[in-house]
Amino acid sequence: MVTTTLPAQPLLSARRRWTVLAVCCLSMFLVGLDTTIVNVGLPAIGSGLGAGTRALEWTVDAYTLVLAGLLVSSGALADRWGRRRVFRAGLVVFGAASLACAVAPSVGVLVAARAAQGIGASMLSPVALAIVVNAMPDPKERARAIGVWASVFGLSMAAGPVAGGALIAGFGWRSVFWINVPVVAVALVLSAVFVPESRARRAPRLDLPGQALLAVAVGASVGVLIEGPHIGWTSPAALAAYAFALAAAAGFVWVGSRRREPLMDPRLFRRPAFSAAVLGAVAVFVALNVTLLLNTFYLQHARGWTALATGVATLPMAVGATVCAPWSGHLVGRTGPRPPLLLAGAFLTVGGLCLVRLDQHTSVPLLLLAYLLIGIGFGFANAPLTNTAVNGLPPARAGVAGAITSTARQCGAALGVAAAGGLVAGSGPEALAHASRPGWFLVAACGVLLFLVAHASRPGKDAPRPVPPAGR
Repeated sequence: MVTTTLPAQPLLSARRRWTVLAVCCLSMFLVGLDTTIVNVGLPAIGSGLGAGTRALEWTVDAYTLVLAGLLVSSGALADRWGRRRVFRAGLVVFGAASLACAVAPSVGVLVAARAAQGIGASMLSPVALAIVVNAMPDPKERARAIGVWASVFGLSMAAGPVAGGALIAGFGWRSVFWINVPVVAVALVLSAVFVPESRARRAPRLDLPGQALLAVAVGASVGVLIEGPHIGWTSPAALAAYAFALAAAAGFVWVGSRRREPLMDPRLFRRPAFSAAVLGAVAVFVALNVTLLLNTFYLQHARGWTALATGVATLPMAVGATVCAPWSGHLVGRTGPRPPLLLAGAFLTVGGLCLVRLDQHTSVPLLLLAYLLIGIGFGFANAPLTNTAVNGLPPARAGVAGAITSTARQCGAALGVAAAGGLVAGSGPEALAHASRPGWFLVAACGVLLFLVAHASRPGKDAPRPVPPAGR
């Protein structure tokens, strides 16, 4: 195979670099928003399309499953074929799929369109981060940019229930998909004008076996997390899925250790800081999704709140994430990842412990305080975790680096949804608050885990030697 070597990218002006960041943040807002905005609309969708509970759950899960399975492959293709090209293709696919969701005549069509949205989103999430990394060569400026990027992503995840509740109350459930179309159109225009094309200077070879095996391993893992509460964690189908996922993962490691230019070098996970960052990303998104789902169940089913009121209750979480993520990026640029990770662990732990004695009459101020603390913890965590993972690979593999943390987040999201759903499954309104208490212990445990991640991120804890670029 002929390897193409490309000239170095010219340094962009400061204004252009931050404009590129703004365009990428716009796309990331869409991806994060669509991860949570549909949740509050499920009752309205079920009523409008005559769908049952399992079909409704798959309108959420189809997006998560496809997105998680394709993230790393999309990042690798962007490194090879051009990040702006793949980014714009992702916008087109995401926009067209959103349009299909908005006009879906049946729940089957809606689920298929949501899966297509996941394909488009997989080309946006890691690629947007790779574009930012390429545009910001200075490590301190890059850390601040990642803080802003994490802030927008966190805001989108936390704002989903609020935006969804408001749109459904005013315009019906189809509006949560219509709203994506004009935003995608704006992002396409801005990316054509301001975002430069970039790719690995030396285009890596395609690792098709590695991409296929990783997609199968991640897809099977996320799929069994989604279906586990319904089919039973020890059922024959679940056991077969575990074995299938493990076999695919083992095959991926085997293939990667023998290829000259693997999709993802398995030796990367021998670096404590990198492995800890990936584990931390899983933990943070377990905590976030447990919080969001338990909040929805508790306020709507146990206390009878409307979808809009339930969404508004998450505003402190959104505020905490939005304010603290840029601050976290600034701290990473100045002091490294350990201080913001310690702060994230402390706030997540305290926020979860606030609600471990949740009952039918827990005061609203305590609920809002807990959500604020969890949002602050979420905001402090994202920038150091993402920055550590990105720095674990050379800039030529920025798409893969961003995809690894994005995949970890999606796996954490699926695990959090499965855990929260399993805790409250079958609980009536009277017993739901008590049934959800272990979930708040889980949120606190995720915060404690971040202390261990911070320990692994100490200077000198990891070898500073970078993984060599592909083919070298």
